[in-house]
Amino acid sequence: MVQKILMICLGNICRSPIAEVVMADTLTKANRTDVLVDSAALGGWHVGNRADPRALSTLEKHGLKSTHIVRQITKKDFQDFDYIFGMDEDNMKELRRLSPQGSKAELLMLGDFGLDKSERIIEDPYYERGAEGFETAYQKCVVSCGAFMKQRLQK
Repeated sequence: MVQKILMICLGNICRSPIAEVVMADTLTKANRTDVLVDSAALGGWHVGNRADPRALSTLEKHGLKSTHIVRQITKKDFQDFDYIFGMDEDNMKELRRLSPQGSKAELLMLGDFGLDKSERIIEDPYYERGAEGFETAYQKCVVSCGAFMKQRLQK
């Protein structure tokens, strides 16, 4: 049975596309072909665009590539996906608000896996001038995706 993971952030151009690629890479390295990963936005501002160039260059620096095109989360996603991850408390609050009654998806904060409580928020680096915040988001995703796979996706 294929499991499905959806990564969510506000605009789907910074954190969630990084998390999508990192989770997919983590699964590939573990020979897990039975899990699909996608990402989406809470808001529709960037639909149809690619990820922020700083997110793409951060991934490329680590030998990874994103071909994702921004999309907005739909009601159907709550039935199609097994896990939907938010990056911060605001994401989680909005996901809980949007989640229809009887939703199949388990709503989780990515940083709750593998990170200390004080570090669990994956901050939005969008308004930073440089790439440092994108690297921090990437590093947190690496830790959290690995921890989630070990804790929840063991065969």
